[in-house]
Amino acid sequence: MSQTLRNWRESVIQKGGLIGDVVRNLNASGLRICLVLDNDKKLLGTISDGDIRRGLLDGKTLASPCLEITRKNPLVVPRGVPPKMVRQVMVANKVQQIPEVDELNRVVDLHTWEEFEQPESQRAMVVIMAGGQGVRLRPLTADCPKPMLKIGEKPMLEHIIEHASSQGFRQFVIAINYLGHMIEDHFEQGGRLGVKIEYVKENKPMGTAGALSLLSPDPGEPFIVINGDVMTDIQYRELLDFHYRQDADLTMAVRLHEWQHPFGVVEMNGLEIAGFEEKPTVRTHINAGIYALSPVALSFIERDQPCDMPTLFERAKAKGLKVVAYPMHEPWLDVGRPSDLEIAN
Repeated sequence: MSQTLRNWRESVIQKGGLIGDVVRNLNASGLRICLVLDNDKKLLGTISDGDIRRGLLDGKTLASPCLEITRKNPLVVPRGVPPKMVRQVMVANKVQQIPEVDELNRVVDLHTWEEFEQPESQRAMVVIMAGGQGVRLRPLTADCPKPMLKIGEKPMLEHIIEHASSQGFRQFVIAINYLGHMIEDHFEQGGRLGVKIEYVKENKPMGTAGALSLLSPDPGEPFIVINGDVMTDIQYRELLDFHYRQDADLTMAVRLHEWQHPFGVVEMNGLEIAGFEEKPTVRTHINAGIYALSPVALSFIERDQPCDMPTLFERAKAKGLKVVAYPMHEPWLDVGRPSDLEIAN
């Protein structure tokens, strides 16, 4: 049996489930895969984060049947296979989870890559934008930079760094301005957290992208950018892999935001009533404040000048660069108001 850190049964979804059920399951189990079973508990297929993202890009919604994105005839290993062979199968097929089944194709275990080794060290740099004044969170931010507000027993920024570090990222740059010395005093060069931290200092507010012009030397390969007030369980390695696979120049993580209109909507054609829709749900994609950028993106930012991320993306797109969206479903919270901070805690 595997040494899976969580019970594999938490990853089971019945064949009649919806994509929304899969999302909730993935977020709750932390196993990054769902096992779709029939009524006889036989394995019909698997669903991973990537399958969900492809489904969302194809127009599926959280209310779509999960079978529409299920990967049929998934890779499995037979009951009792030695751990060494399981690892070899994972390496050869570049997978991080693999079900173990009996002779009737019923799941008896789930092997995950974390059984075998720690996350591979990532060369990519992580830049965290932590220079904002946190005006909407005053008076809490009157004498404390927003990223240093505590969630539980740790500053929000420490949670962000630890989450990225747990995925193998070791090189961090923090952009600071408002009360930045408090961030430097707390983290220093990152030794306490087992990472390396450098700082770029804004002399004035520079937006969500402007501080990237201060990076020296320029990153030689794609890197991650995170807003310092975003709490999420996103897998940054998967975002970076997606960026590479799409051959993208700029990638923005986006979330599906659903809002139900509180009133019945009247559709008009001039003065004539064309139809009615009772409390419709509006679905839009919102910027999650997390990005993967190739070094060429920096050429669209003027040194020491304010620039926001949407502006950077628009400039790059206007010049013909490939700009793509990365649909994410993981838990996410933009801690911008006191109520958000309460939720985070």
